[in-house]
Amino acid sequence: MATSSIFTHVKITDPKKVEMFAEALESSEKARVDKPSAPRIPVMKNLDEIRKLVSKRKTTE
Repeated sequence: MATSSIFTHVKITDPKKVEMFAEALESSEKARVDKPSAPRIPVMKNLDEIRKLVSKRKTTE
């Protein structure tokens, strides 16, 4: 997103429209879903699982 779009001046004079705008901002904040920037990589502690994964890698190369 371009940063210039967040620095736009908004002038609303109608009190009803001000209320609608504030409610829209509040609902968008509530509906916000944080997504991880990178995929989650599970930590493998089971030695058999690690061997199985490594053996798959060796056979594909």
